[in-house]
Amino acid sequence: MPTYEYECIKCKYLFEKFQSMKDESLKKCPKCRGKLRRLVGTGSGIIFKGSGFYETDYKRKGKSSGEPKTGKTDAKPAPSSTEPKSKSTTTKKE
Repeated sequence: MPTYEYECIKCKYLFEKFQSMKDESLKKCPKCRGKLRRLVGTGSGIIFKGSGFYETDYKRKGKSSGEPKTGKTDAKPAPSSTEPKSKSTTTKKE
């Protein structure tokens, strides 16, 4: 059930009311009995509890928990600049 925010047009009293989405909006201010208007709120944030969706849905299988979690795949490292780029074979002339 959402929390709605109301403001009195007459006395500017601001308050929140926890009510069902099916309930009619409030009409009269609880302080001065003036006319109310319902304000547009930003809603509430999502709160993930427990181990989380990453742990159960997207985590790669077989990795230890001590390794950093990156989106990179297990690719072979590029050759370093100290290794020869190509090996040439020489043959003896007879």
